[in-house]
Amino acid sequence: MAGQTRHTRPPRGFMRAVLICPPLHSHLRAFEALARAWTRKGHEAIFLTEPGVVLEGDMRQAILPGPVLRPQSRTLLAEILAGARRTDRLCRDAPALLRDLSPDLILGDQMEPASGLLARALGLPLASIACAVPMDPEPGIPLPFLGWPHDTSAQGLKRNAGGERIAGLLLTPQNRVIRHWARHWGLGDLGRLQDCLSSDLTLSQIAPGFDYPRPANGGHIVQLGPFRQGQVTQDFPPDIRPDPARPFVYASLGTLQSHRAGLLARIARACRQAGVQVLVSHAGSLTDGQAGRIPADWVRSFVPQQAVLARAALCITHAGLNTALECLAAGVPMLALPLTHDQPGVAARIVQSGTGLRLHPWQRGSNRIADAVATLLADENFRARARHFAAEAASWGGAAGAVDAIEARFSPRRSAQAS
Repeated sequence: MAGQTRHTRPPRGFMRAVLICPPLHSHLRAFEALARAWTRKGHEAIFLTEPGVVLEGDMRQAILPGPVLRPQSRTLLAEILAGARRTDRLCRDAPALLRDLSPDLILGDQMEPASGLLARALGLPLASIACAVPMDPEPGIPLPFLGWPHDTSAQGLKRNAGGERIAGLLLTPQNRVIRHWARHWGLGDLGRLQDCLSSDLTLSQIAPGFDYPRPANGGHIVQLGPFRQGQVTQDFPPDIRPDPARPFVYASLGTLQSHRAGLLARIARACRQAGVQVLVSHAGSLTDGQAGRIPADWVRSFVPQQAVLARAALCITHAGLNTALECLAAGVPMLALPLTHDQPGVAARIVQSGTGLRLHPWQRGSNRIADAVATLLADENFRARARHFAAEAASWGGAAGAVDAIEARFSPRRSAQAS
């Protein structure tokens, strides 16, 4: 759809939502699941994106003016700079599009502060979407990129405050953009990503009971589990035939980190030391030569992950939230090797929930990985805790539950405005 096209307002009782999400694969897929559930209830969903963002299915899209951005580097600094430019572009170009679209609310990814700035500037309700670990501040909970435990003691609060100061320095480019547009629109003293979150409603993909407790500020957070749950029927690869007499282990570092051939090779050697069979998936990030040097029983570019987890005794993972949630839904314990972004925070929650172990970067030699694999397979408590989550997975709200929460929170407000 053209960004300048004016749409007639939906029938009374229904809502038009604009969805704002960074162009990250897992975030886009979660938002698409949310949009499908939203439109099934008779509402309207319109994605506000940069040029070049391709959505799956029949998704309505309003595209910002200007050129397609170049692919960004995998380095942290490059990601921060690209995020700051994206926020600035949205704040500069989106207001005219939003006024034309006349939405009833914004559904904004927590990792894109422009969604909160735009909602405040235009007087629109905002629901924050936590595709990753929720960013909502809570005493005792460190920022998601820190793998620290939940700690409300004076020492824990001091440590978390230090982590936030360091994060503020790292995110200076983004914080500068936030402050500029907050001043420009007269929104008050907003200067960091957390200041741009919704205080009304956060919809979190985290599984109920997996996050740290949030008694002080978490009343507006709804834990729903993955938005995409139950949407795909998968068959186990017929050319992979695990020996039922030996444990079968699945190893994956996710879509963005599977280029780490050395770590994947150490994982495979460790599994051999532990006497287990291992399937390694590298998400198409390795050449045939690199993949051929990984001493695993099977090495594949891609596999149907849910079908593989249904047979696995253990998953060795980078602790991406999507993979962790799929493991919980399948009742599979995890060995977490966090690498970047919110993965340390996910790994810490794996440990505190009793569903697995974590190894820090300095602990990732083959011997240490092999010992951890052996411990996880020998101690039934890890599998029992994972199976506890699996037993509850059918009750997770997912995308449909997210829509129910949005309607419950914002529909009365819209009715009052219409009357």
